[in-house]
Amino acid sequence: MDVLALTGIGQLEYEKRPIPQPKQHEVLVKIKAAGICGSDIPRTFTTGAYHYPLVLGHEFSGVIEKVGGEVEPSIIGKKVAVFPLIPCNKCIFCAEKYYARCTNYSYFGSRQDGAFSEYVVVPEFNLIFLEDDADLTASAMIEPAAVSLHAIRNAHLDMNDNVVIYGAGPIGIMVARWAYLYGANKVLLIDIDQRKTDFCKSIGFKYVCNAKEEDPIKWVMNQTNDIGANVCIEGTGSSSGFNNALMSCAIMGKVIMLGNPHGDMTISRQVYDKFMRKEATIKGTFNSVYKKYPHDEWVEAARAIYEERLKVKDLISHKVPLEKLKDMFFTIKEGKEFTCKVLFVND
Repeated sequence: MDVLALTGIGQLEYEKRPIPQPKQHEVLVKIKAAGICGSDIPRTFTTGAYHYPLVLGHEFSGVIEKVGGEVEPSIIGKKVAVFPLIPCNKCIFCAEKYYARCTNYSYFGSRQDGAFSEYVVVPEFNLIFLEDDADLTASAMIEPAAVSLHAIRNAHLDMNDNVVIYGAGPIGIMVARWAYLYGANKVLLIDIDQRKTDFCKSIGFKYVCNAKEEDPIKWVMNQTNDIGANVCIEGTGSSSGFNNALMSCAIMGKVIMLGNPHGDMTISRQVYDKFMRKEATIKGTFNSVYKKYPHDEWVEAARAIYEERLKVKDLISHKVPLEKLKDMFFTIKEGKEFTCKVLFVND
């Protein structure tokens, strides 16, 4: 089979490998669609991987082609998405079904080979079964949709809250759409890339700000009658985004830390002082909730996408075969053209 492997920082190479065989409690999934995550870009070009070679890709869907021992053969041919975190099922967090808190987990596309490949072996535990007529390209978006949903659920949104989101990439846009589904009043999107803000307007968002063109804090205050946003989602991973989120937060409001940091995060004394006096809350959010009653965010995200309550298809800006996926990494890194969500699609 063909794979696209990361062999060193900035080095992506196509390789031929044997098709892996599923063991007990595993299945072989034929990849149908897999997305490039924003975190894949620094992993490829800056921070590096845990080991080399590594096949990236943790947002994916496919079809079960083969099963290992102790797996019911009748699921062959079923469409699935895949929860990419493989828990140890031994630690106290796994015992409580907080799998994203697992102290000894593995991860497709990060700690072990992922989905930029024709096939991948997946534990049966990690399968999210889809409807027979599910769109597998849209279903490859379930992972970022679940992460976005987790951020909004961590915000404990109240009806008619105003929400501001710093960072208008695919995750930020999905957070915005979840916020409206959860009853938000105004959802404000902020970015420094004109192409992203133009795109957000083109898909129907009314309140969009380019922070390079106008002061985002003043803009948020103007949109919220000088109160600030009840919920601020920091999705940029930058000090400026974090400082702006703290400053545009309402008294007794909430700041949710969602973005992956690009370096040390610092705040000024003035920002610290003003935020402290608001008695507002800062909360981190990471990954998503899986197989836990009453809210399995993967099931909820899959259902919302299938029913098109959560729109994701319009976020897919590029669909490419595996042989063109390498080029897309460099296109994203160099900003050669506008991209929102890039999918490897295996037709």
